[in-house]
Amino acid sequence: MKIIGIKAWQVDLPLKEGRYSWSNGNFVEVFDSTVVAVETDAGITGFAECCPLGSAYLPAYALGVRAGLKEIGPKLIGLDPTDLDVLNRHMDAVLRGHPYVKAPIDIACWDILGKVTDMPVYKLLGGAAQEKITLYRAISQEAPEEMARKIAGYRVEGYTKFQLKVGGDADQDIVRIRETRGVLGERDILVADANTGWTRAEAARITASVRDLDVYIEQPCLSYDECLSVRRRTQRPFVLDEAITGVDTLMRALADDAMDLINLKISKVGGLTRARLMRDICITSGTPMTIEDAWGGDIVTATIAHLARSTPGEFCFSATDFNSYGVVEIATGAPKRVDGFMTAPDAPGLGITPRFDVLGDPAISIG
Repeated sequence: MKIIGIKAWQVDLPLKEGRYSWSNGNFVEVFDSTVVAVETDAGITGFAECCPLGSAYLPAYALGVRAGLKEIGPKLIGLDPTDLDVLNRHMDAVLRGHPYVKAPIDIACWDILGKVTDMPVYKLLGGAAQEKITLYRAISQEAPEEMARKIAGYRVEGYTKFQLKVGGDADQDIVRIRETRGVLGERDILVADANTGWTRAEAARITASVRDLDVYIEQPCLSYDECLSVRRRTQRPFVLDEAITGVDTLMRALADDAMDLINLKISKVGGLTRARLMRDICITSGTPMTIEDAWGGDIVTATIAHLARSTPGEFCFSATDFNSYGVVEIATGAPKRVDGFMTAPDAPGLGITPRFDVLGDPAISIG
């Protein structure tokens, strides 16, 4: 089997809540997502999606996905999409860095492999280690009382884990954490996610101010070394996200005892092939994960669900149902939230079918 073509569609994903805000005044109102198709000479096509969280979150941006695909796409024609390690080594050889560009190619090839073998991707990733995947809800940064009100509403929908977007004014963030924790039950989980937005001094002050609360602290500062410094000053459970960029940073963080769990973003690390490797390292080291991505719609949500479903529940802290945040359906067959949980489709591959009536004409056609 050979790759004979690559196509990509640009699609806008508006939000139900109108705006998603996080640290340092960053926000997005309409996400710019890219749906990718990898076509083969066997008549089997694999699909994937990549949706960066704006351009101020990670070293990734929406136009960069499509520019990168134009650069790397012609160099993939003729490769066997089911030789996933060979494919990934080749992508690294012809384009240095830019893992978020390579991620949808890798994921689409996993979709192809599942269709060829007539198995869902979660089977190929290790099997159904859990049936129901616990979801978290991200709470966009707003006034403390509004964030508390939204958490109370999402609890009614079945969520028990909440990622609170802080990383703003330190005094406000202390109030945000206290007010939102106050509306939660004893077994509910609250993660205060600063998204690199605090200085080390602010992080030290805030973590000390909430030391009496049951709250996780996530990625307080920009650099790994700053986060490690904060980690060593607080007894609150600690999460690393942006600082974990691949196997190398994961191994360093494990050696330094830098965190209690990580957020594993599939596109950030280059796709399912490398995310699976990092997942397995975390399991071996006893480190739980939130399995997610930067953002996305139905196809990203399906990809997350397959990796999460093949991960033992005790190591899958939570996952994300991004398609519940938006108002546009770009694929059928994607997971849907039921009482704070989701599961991966049992159909071959990712189990989704793109809605070309929504996607329209491709923005990129190679091969």
